[in-house]
Amino acid sequence: MVNLAFVGDVLLDDGPGRLIRQGRDPFAPFAPWLARADVRVGNLECVVAKGGQAEPVKPFTFRAHPRVLPVLSRHLDVVGLANNHSGDFGPAAFSEMLGRLRQAGVGYFGGGDNLAQAHAPLIVERQGVRIALLGYNEFMPRHFEADTDRPGIAWSEDEQVWLDIQRARQLADVVIPVMHWGQEHEPRANERQRQLARLMIDAGAAAVVGGHPHVTQDVEVYGGRPIVYSLGNFLFDGFKDDDNNTAWLLQLQVDAAGVRGLQVVVGRIDASGRPHPLAALPAPCWQRGETAVSACVPLDVGGLPGTRAP
Repeated sequence: MVNLAFVGDVLLDDGPGRLIRQGRDPFAPFAPWLARADVRVGNLECVVAKGGQAEPVKPFTFRAHPRVLPVLSRHLDVVGLANNHSGDFGPAAFSEMLGRLRQAGVGYFGGGDNLAQAHAPLIVERQGVRIALLGYNEFMPRHFEADTDRPGIAWSEDEQVWLDIQRARQLADVVIPVMHWGQEHEPRANERQRQLARLMIDAGAAAVVGGHPHVTQDVEVYGGRPIVYSLGNFLFDGFKDDDNNTAWLLQLQVDAAGVRGLQVVVGRIDASGRPHPLAALPAPCWQRGETAVSACVPLDVGGLPGTRAP
């Protein structure tokens, strides 16, 4: 069995970036939970570069200094790039980030040096299980999308997503698309999210994981496979409401047949953008064969992966 950990939006500019500049580690409160996973994945909600020019029409643009990369690589193995902030400082900064991620040993998906690379799955193998990660964005601006001769992200189009999943199934035992979708601040997924998630499961995805709304959303089971519509923020400052400052760390246990179970660990984000685990709080959990998601309390961090009743 392989243990995967997924976290939501990771902003390494602003508050978390200032902590790193001060020599502090904003991931530290969740470090024990991340450390026990075989593969750790997060949505990188900023560009990491020195170059580029800020998009003139966007109200919020995020660029983190490359000094953040040693901290990022300590806690995350892989980052998703398919989001509405990866291109905030233009194609040159995006391309610079790809090179810096490769140099730092951080894998990435949902973006690349061209369109084909952006849609190619990242394959990770642990304990003989091959896992393919794909990423897509549905939130404007679309001009961040990669082209045949331009770096950028993967945009979500149903036919292409279906084809990408089918191709990835030929390369891996388990395919997990990670989506940037939905309406900001809405606690439940909308019909577009549900339609696309089910299409992806029908195409062969073992699970679907989402983000972007800056709040956590509902979790459902379709075709015996889990869909986690939004993990919410993880490292992110600038929000006052509790729902925006709720962070989920999603633990997926997978084998060659797919997802065996999931468990969520809930966190609370402080004013500096740093999440703190609330390990005793009931949160979504599910085991293969169950038709619905229930609520469980995670084991203590020193225990084996799994769940126990509240």
